[in-house]
Amino acid sequence: MKLENLRPAEGSTTKKVRVGRGIGSGIGKTSGKGQKGQWSRSGGGVKPGFEGGNIPLVRKVPIRGFNNYNFKKVYSTVNVGDLEIFDANTVITEELLYEYRVVGKRQPYGLKVLGNGTLTKPLTIKAAKATKSAIEKVEKAGGKIEIE
Repeated sequence: MKLENLRPAEGSTTKKVRVGRGIGSGIGKTSGKGQKGQWSRSGGGVKPGFEGGNIPLVRKVPIRGFNNYNFKKVYSTVNVGDLEIFDANTVITEELLYEYRVVGKRQPYGLKVLGNGTLTKPLTIKAAKATKSAIEKVEKAGGKIEIE
């Protein structure tokens, strides 16, 4: 088998229908669009979801739930177990975590420390928030969390 001999399987491809090529073609004159009307025109048709002037289904279905996107407080989060990579007595800030790529993106409300994982080294962590379990684990390891 050579590259120049490759062909699609017999019958797997069909020729493109060339519409509007005379009455003898079977799809001439109106090109399969019928006579007159919205669908026969160039650029004709309706937008998706249009129901002929009726209220569309999207507008009929009630809005459920509540979104607080405008006032949501977003924090950069880090687990206590992720801080094990740092040396003992290191002062940890959001900037340092960003440099080490522990947090992906710096968020507007600062750093929040979560209590997942274990910590064996004493660290000083400067954060905007921390969970109770995170504070317990850091203090148990001999460090402290400074809430700013």
